[in-house]
Amino acid sequence: MLRQLLASGKVSVNHAVEIDGQIPVTPFDLIQCESNILQNKHAYYIMLNKPIGVVSATTDEQHKTVIDCINEPFADQLHIAGRLDLNTSGLVILTNDGQFSRKITQPEEKIGKKYEVGTENTITDEYIKYFAKGMFFDYEQVQIQPAILKIRNNHNAQLTIFEGRYHQVKRMFARFQNKVISLHRTSMGAIELDKNLRAGEYRFLSETEVNSI
Repeated sequence: MLRQLLASGKVSVNHAVEIDGQIPVTPFDLIQCESNILQNKHAYYIMLNKPIGVVSATTDEQHKTVIDCINEPFADQLHIAGRLDLNTSGLVILTNDGQFSRKITQPEEKIGKKYEVGTENTITDEYIKYFAKGMFFDYEQVQIQPAILKIRNNHNAQLTIFEGRYHQVKRMFARFQNKVISLHRTSMGAIELDKNLRAGEYRFLSETEVNSI
């Protein structure tokens, strides 16, 4: 039956007639059979400036969630592409596109995530060399990828990491017995947190931002 419909030119993908059914389609392609819509799901990509105290989860009984920050009718369709701890602020991306979120979060994609870090003790040049070599995390029994550290001043630095292990940034500084007292994510790949967004505010990603991943 399907082959007959295709051969008759009654099936279209994104308004283009499809005859042999060989082209790859995504969950967000418009698929029609004559006037009947078989698939018409819209992809959403949102940038949120996550405040401290908001949890990176879809539901939580104790805290406000990043989903609660999104005042859109489709908010319950979204998932988080790169979580942040409760006490970490900054860029969070929410989407319903699983392929997009996997590209951002999978270490093999080498998407850099930049953080502004504030510490209790002094940050020295020794950190730069140590972070650049990568570290071995005993808990996961994994070697984490090299990271790029740029010292701002004695207690502040910019850190770029290429994966997102559990409490990774805090654990990296803990190797020097240096407690992280503030942590703010400013970018993921080429997507930079919009400086016009106040804590708790969001906007949709531009087409250029989406295509950069």
